Amino acid sequence: MGLYPDAPDAPDPQQTASAQTATNIGTSVANNVMGNVNQVTPDGNLTYTYTTQKWKDPLSGKEYDLQVPTATQTLSPEQLAIKNQTDGAELNMATLANTQSGKLNDLLGKPMDISKAPAAGNAGAIGLPQYQQFQGGPSLQTGLGNYGNVQNSIAGAGNIQRSVADSGQIQTSLGNAGDITRSYETDFSGDRQRVEDALMSRMNPQLDRDRAALETRLTNQGLQPGSEAYNRAIDEANRSASDARFGAILNAGQEQSRLAGLANQSASFQNSAQQQAYNQLLGSGQFTNTAQAQQYGQNANNMQLGNAAQQQQFGQNQAQQQANNTAQQQKFSQGLAGAQFGNDALQQQYQNQNTSTAANNALADQGFNAQQSKFNLQNQQRAQYLNEQYAQRNQPINEIIGLMSGAQVNSPSFVPTQSNPMPTVDYAGLVQQDYANKMGAYNTQQANMQSMFGGMLGFGGQLASLSDKRAKKDIKKVGELKGHGLYEYSYRGKHNDGKRHIGVMAQEVEKKRPDAVSRRPDGLRQVNYGALFNAGKSK
Repeated sequence: MGLYPDAPDAPDPQQTASAQTATNIGTSVANNVMGNVNQVTPDGNLTYTYTTQKWKDPLSGKEYDLQVPTATQTLSPEQLAIKNQTDGAELNMATLANTQSGKLNDLLGKPMDISKAPAAGNAGAIGLPQYQQFQGGPSLQTGLGNYGNVQNSIAGAGNIQRSVADSGQIQTSLGNAGDITRSYETDFSGDRQRVEDALMSRMNPQLDRDRAALETRLTNQGLQPGSEAYNRAIDEANRSASDARFGAILNAGQEQSRLAGLANQSASFQNSAQQQAYNQLLGSGQFTNTAQAQQYGQNANNMQLGNAAQQQQFGQNQAQQQANNTAQQQKFSQGLAGAQFGNDALQQQYQNQNTSTAANNALADQGFNAQQSKFNLQNQQRAQYLNEQYAQRNQPINEIIGLMSGAQVNSPSFVPTQSNPMPTVDYAGLVQQDYANKMGAYNTQQANMQSMFGGMLGFGGQLASLSDKRAKKDIKKVGELKGHGLYEYSYRGKHNDGKRHIGVMAQEVEKKRPDAVSRRPDGLRQVNYGALFNAGKSK
């Protein structure tokens, strides 16, 4: 085998299916035996026995023994005696029912005789009542005489004063109190960035040194990049570095918030001074308007006094007019009351006539209801007679049906048993998962080999790479491959490209594989990695 191992073989589908079938049949047989539990109760026993039946898998041709259960129920002596007695009773009742059913031929062969049934009610004998009609009502008085004219005007009481003398101008404006500060500097992102850059420039070199030291320490511990322990350590270091950077960003943001707060305080102080000047001007304007309002109130009082005298004269004229209208209204009301009294008497006489008519109609209804009750009573008497005849005819039939529906003996009840079924093993899934795991490991190994082989090409990326120990420095062993030690190193002098490399030592390889080592024109040894690893063994 060369540098790269062979891929794992894929599982055989037929072998996997055959193994899965055997697993399923074994689990099914076990569950069948575990689920059928023999039971012993005071009323009897329930016993399971098994017979073997052969079954051949059409895919693999393999034969399997299947266990087929047979359930046998045995009654206790007491329950068996009860069953025998009940079976005998049912046989006797069936025999009696068979004998009695022969009598139905004579009973059902005769038609029912209803000639002796009472006569039904005659609806034609009921006479409908004759109702009296209501008479027309009396004529009512619909108009009243003339009771005089109503006064609808009031004498003049003088003019109303509708305006107030001028009391001076109202002050409607204030002097200028200064401008309001409506905005202030809020963009301190440059200051925040300077603080953040200062913190980052101080912190990043240390984080880089810590990261390099961690990678070196992990390599010295034999942990390869991509391994779980290596990735976990690197992930923890990344989180610590992220937390430190987030802290620097937070401190820069706090500095930005502080500068914005100072700008806000300055703007608030300027607006407070402007508000004080505005309040002083407002107080002066309000004092002037208060004096003007006082003068206006005095003028309004004089106007209201004149209007009050005019209103008093108007009220006296109105009161005289209302007295005249009240007298006319009283005379009209007396005439209206007389007309209503006459109409009420006529209406009462009309209602008395209608009440008499309604009483006569109620007597006619009562006679009709009495005839209808007699009709219903005759029908009930006839229905009762027919029901008795039907019952006499149906009774023998019901007795035979009752004899034929005897009760059955109760079977003994068994205790419900619980059994946990054995789960079927997913053999095919396990085989496939094992193959997937091996394939994943193979792919990972291939990727690691590719990465390692790329690093081992060394200076210039050639298969024949400078590997002389004398040309290397800062050498650290990191593992082995195919029996050869692998080292991490940097090149010396003119060969130094500023990078770290991984490879073998030419002096060590020369002892086991001299065919893979050659001399450069400068006398330094170089290793042909293709010949070293692809051959896999010494010639």
